[in-house]
Amino acid sequence: MITIDRLTKRFGEVTVLKSLSLAVADGRVTAIVGPNAAGKTTLMKSIVGLTRPDSGSIMVDRVRVNGDERYRAGLGYMPQIARFPDNMTASELLALARDLRSGGAYPMTLDEELVERFDIASFARKPLRTLSGGTRQKVNAALAFLFSPSLLMLDEPTAGLDPVASGVVKDKIAAARERGTTFVLTSHVMSELEELADDVAFLLEGRVAFAGSLDELKRVTGQGTLERAAAAMMLRDPVGEAA
Repeated sequence: MITIDRLTKRFGEVTVLKSLSLAVADGRVTAIVGPNAAGKTTLMKSIVGLTRPDSGSIMVDRVRVNGDERYRAGLGYMPQIARFPDNMTASELLALARDLRSGGAYPMTLDEELVERFDIASFARKPLRTLSGGTRQKVNAALAFLFSPSLLMLDEPTAGLDPVASGVVKDKIAAARERGTTFVLTSHVMSELEELADDVAFLLEGRVAFAGSLDELKRVTGQGTLERAAAAMMLRDPVGEAA
């Protein structure tokens, strides 16, 4: 379980996360939803450990983020835009990741399904800078799932993918969830989140305006789809009073 307690993050004079608290259940898909600049990506990066909060705490399976790196052994991360070394090939990148992980103190189980389904071998020797955005996203996805993580953080995982590749990623998420993998993901495509998510955390102005099951969000907003429910939430103020 991920337990976030009173998390605050500022960038200069702008407070992006405002004493945010949230619990993410094991073995479920939790969607982080909210308007632009609500703090979704900052929250994701804080959990991964790429952004250090100003105050508050994050615990992943009772291990403190930014205090103990052990939790990262079971974590996979797929950023919205992957910053790969331009001169490196996909083959070199995957080999480097394997080498870095194999030197750790935890056993490594490789999951090469996405490497095979995306036929990464067909472009593995080309420099990453020469690949299209969608092809780079395939490498990004394969790398996130490669080490069979128990927790996967996916920020816009299907952005730039064609419908076939997008379907492959969504099938992979569903299958991993059935095996007990925990997911935290974001997407601007509400129908995609509705297809995948068990739970929803709705952020508004750096706070959690709602956290619960997808069905519960629909019930409290009186809306039949996640897209409509999200729109209804956006018309409320941060403490949940109607605008």
